[in-house]
Amino acid sequence: MEWLDPAAPQRSQQARPTVAAILRQHSGEYVRQHARQAAPQVRNVLARLSLCRTRALGGHLYRCNSCAQEVNVYNSCGDRHCPQCSGGRRRDWLEGAASLLLPGVDYFQVVFTLPDKLSSLALGNRRPIYNLLFRSAWQALRELLTETFGIEAAATLVLHTWNQRLEHHAHVHALVPGGGPSLATGDWIKTRHPRHRRKKKPYLVDNELLGQRFRDKFIAACKRLHAKGELKLNGEWSQFKDSQAFDDFLDSLAPDGWVVFIEAPPTQDALPENVLKYLARYMTGGPISDRRLISYDGDVVRFWARSQDKPPTGTPPSMVREELPAVEFTRRWALHILPKGFVKVRHYGGFSNTKRQTYLERCRQSLGIAETQQSPHDQQQLSTDSPTETQVHSPACPRCRRAMRCIRSSARPSWRETFSSNYRPPWYHDD
Repeated sequence: MEWLDPAAPQRSQQARPTVAAILRQHSGEYVRQHARQAAPQVRNVLARLSLCRTRALGGHLYRCNSCAQEVNVYNSCGDRHCPQCSGGRRRDWLEGAASLLLPGVDYFQVVFTLPDKLSSLALGNRRPIYNLLFRSAWQALRELLTETFGIEAAATLVLHTWNQRLEHHAHVHALVPGGGPSLATGDWIKTRHPRHRRKKKPYLVDNELLGQRFRDKFIAACKRLHAKGELKLNGEWSQFKDSQAFDDFLDSLAPDGWVVFIEAPPTQDALPENVLKYLARYMTGGPISDRRLISYDGDVVRFWARSQDKPPTGTPPSMVREELPAVEFTRRWALHILPKGFVKVRHYGGFSNTKRQTYLERCRQSLGIAETQQSPHDQQQLSTDSPTETQVHSPACPRCRRAMRCIRSSARPSWRETFSSNYRPPWYHDD
């Protein structure tokens, strides 16, 4: 069993720290110190990640054809939160999402953010509040596009729950085409500024009005959840168990706290695939990648984060060094483990799985684009939430770099079997 030994020298972590190694070494201490936060779903995910690509999950034994060197390649855990085994799923989603893009169409990134004052409410009610965030963002966007331009709207929304310092910061990123088929005639209508139609700068909708619609819809629906008794109000929120007190609190939230940011293509030649690549970067694997890590000495994690100071216009934000105790790093990372079965990538309107094919056909007809051969991804549900086994490629021999062949393999056992075996992490207990 390939456990990290806490007493072992940490030279490898200092030289090349990885998120997976840090989590594996400190998950047990996190569970002990923060037992109330470490819900069963959190413990299950951390336990799976600790066993990823170890003997516990079985694997493949390869032998070199030239020098007879043998190498074990262990199976991945397949969990969507895992920093080690998300690359293939991310790549598949990116290829599938690219089938939504049409030539000659501007694509916008729209970000809907919940106020910080609702952060702890969301953490205590992840599923209902995140669902409400999705619905409110889409309803506001669809409503405004329909009223302003009379088009059939479409969007892909991706949930993010973190900021650069791994703190809780719930928001959704939306990929939205700047136009669509007219609901009345079917002709293509491009979104243009209603008062400055001659301007060449791409335009989607008024972001202030969109923010107001988003706020109104979220607050109204949140009040309904409270009235139905579907929100857990513990700790600091116990004072709002009375409906009137809760409604008054929501109404008091400043309108400018409901941030909606619309990013147009920076240039006429900008590729919409770049937006997809940005979204795909955070589809799986958690809130921070290995490339942002600076060092890890066994106790403290240092990593890069964007500066909170606003940069001068036209200049990118600067990066600053952040430092966290390893257990606190693990705690913050675990804040972003989603509820079991929760779908973090959703497609609405014309991009929904049931409407996508006919919507894209109408768009091509309206734009005069010749029908192309259908991609196998067109019918695919573009989600990263169903676990899939990472494909194993034959490794090169570490001794002579020649091809190796698989001489023995074993399937990944069930998690019930794994957690009942001696490979079960010593800190793990299943409720």
